Amino acid sequence: MAHTHSRRTFLLSAPLAAAAVSPLHALASAGAPSAAESGPAGPIQVFTAETMVGALKEVESSNGTKDLITSPEVAKTLTVTISSEEKKAGKEFEYHAHRDHVFQVLDGETKYELGGTPKNSHQTKLGEWLAPESEGFQTVTLKKGDYLTIPRMTPHKRITEGKVSLLLISSTTPA
Repeated sequence: MAHTHSRRTFLLSAPLAAAAVSPLHALASAGAPSAAESGPAGPIQVFTAETMVGALKEVESSNGTKDLITSPEVAKTLTVTISSEEKKAGKEFEYHAHRDHVFQVLDGETKYELGGTPKNSHQTKLGEWLAPESEGFQTVTLKKGDYLTIPRMTPHKRITEGKVSLLLISSTTPA
């Protein structure tokens, strides 16, 4: 019987998985099969420390974003993205029915407004919403080395007053 990914198993394992990811450590990702599975979930990708440092320099120089998972099949359920931004704020809270996030701050500082009850939300596509406000949210400031897990259906918005570089791991389950 194949092992089934669930939100609960992702949230229990995500901090451990995220702890292994940094520009100074190698990352092996993208679904190595368990002994019970009949075949691989997708190609294995290894991100060397040098690759991660190069990707970080690339996004910092352009205040851009780079997807590290290159397999379209794997990217359906797992994304690993490195990004850099300066003086940027989300206009609305976002939340997702089928996606969990783990963020690691690689450099700089940012704030997240998290949780609460979304007000006047609108669906942007299946399982995705935006809301101009979320009543009762809490604010968390993250600095270099900090991690943040955001479970699905949790309203969240990022506010970066200076500059920040982030690693984002997202796990998506089918609708």
